[in-house]
Amino acid sequence: MTVVTTGEHGPVQGMDVPHQGGGSLHCQDIRLTAYRQGPLLARVDAQLRPGRVTAILGPNGAGKSTLLAALCGTQSPRQGQVLWDGAPLAQLPAAQRARRMAVMHQDTQLAFAFTVQEVVEMGRYPHRQHPAPDEAAIVQHCMQATGVAGLAQRALASLSGGERARVQLARALAQIPPEGQAQSGSRWLLLDEPTAALDLQHQHHAMALVRERSSRDGLGVIVVLHDLNLAQRYADEVLLLPGRGEAAQLGPVHAVLTLPTIARVWRIHGEMQTARDGTPQFMAGAHCAQLPGMDSPVASGAV
Repeated sequence: MTVVTTGEHGPVQGMDVPHQGGGSLHCQDIRLTAYRQGPLLARVDAQLRPGRVTAILGPNGAGKSTLLAALCGTQSPRQGQVLWDGAPLAQLPAAQRARRMAVMHQDTQLAFAFTVQEVVEMGRYPHRQHPAPDEAAIVQHCMQATGVAGLAQRALASLSGGERARVQLARALAQIPPEGQAQSGSRWLLLDEPTAALDLQHQHHAMALVRERSSRDGLGVIVVLHDLNLAQRYADEVLLLPGRGEAAQLGPVHAVLTLPTIARVWRIHGEMQTARDGTPQFMAGAHCAQLPGMDSPVASGAV
């Protein structure tokens, strides 16, 4: 696979790391298109490991949500395949996948007036044939962890967009069993822009929560984000989709999100500043916006 690492003189792109065995989601030379005969969005050859938070980043239309759909098996890539613990994902029955993988999409519509608690309980449906002894406690814990326990009897349709997003996160978390209760093999939580509808407090709470689950339970978390600073604070690695059919880059956050890369991919200039806790944060220049298709920055004096 192609990764970005940090060498003696800074980031080094294009190192070849040999494929290893199980315990991973391996994008094996896949080609992504929005529809079957559509233009090529991205080329991805990367191996994602559990116990880490991987942020999928890239500009609009780069194929981030399409990649997430390929990783959970709801959309087939034009070319290549996804291997889950060494086995082709496409050959695994959906029910088997659902017992070890949960997905939170950007917008989930429900046709009936389910309550918040009923929606979170849906996360336990894949485990109905072998329920845990504390099913009710799992649901309650996930609602408390995401701050929606007080909304348990409210209809989902009556909630704000941010509240609905937190309910869906609780549902996804409820679906992934603790390590001691899981079947053998890696477990995954796939999140498509989970912070898009959240206010500042809940953005950080949600990201801190999934990071804690990842490090504590060995859960693999793959999250599509637009906020580079959330990725720099909470992700272990970045899978960057530059767009326009370019090859994806996988590597440590600080090695991938360099100022030259940000300027090239997002067409915006700025500077890196360091927060008090040592986390790098990207600060955009005051007048550095550049419209897609333009060849030079609009602003003068951009860093």
